Amino acid sequence: MPFDAIDERFMRLALELARRGEGLGEVPMGAVVVSGGEIVGSGFNSPIASHDPTAHAEILALREAAARLANYRLEQATLYATLEPCAMCAGALVNARVRRLVFGARDLRFGGVRSKFRLADSDLLNHRVEIVEGVLAAECTMLLKDFFERKR
Repeated sequence: MPFDAIDERFMRLALELARRGEGLGEVPMGAVVVSGGEIVGSGFNSPIASHDPTAHAEILALREAAARLANYRLEQATLYATLEPCAMCAGALVNARVRRLVFGARDLRFGGVRSKFRLADSDLLNHRVEIVEGVLAAECTMLLKDFFERKR
């Protein structure tokens, strides 16, 4: 699927969130939920600080969007994520009925959308998310690569 300047704009915001999380010692991953051209949810990884294994950027952004829109169904929403969602987050996208997912870098170890599994648009499920990958992939990849190089 093609992407455009709007996708790049929102991915840059997700990258800013990822950097904010990195500043707090978290793995740098960010997510933004957009509906009607407006950001309705955002988040960055925070499982360490929150002592919560489910506190992934995508989950936090989905929670905020659902609360803000007062609806657990986000049928018109696009979620922007700097990294391919894991299986848990891909399942959450399907359960929330997110219309579109735009992500930057593939997660070759844990990716639940393309790399390891194809949960978000599986024919086995009752909802399929439209998927766009590779938006600002080089920047998203370098952010993670640099983080893990500094950790080692």
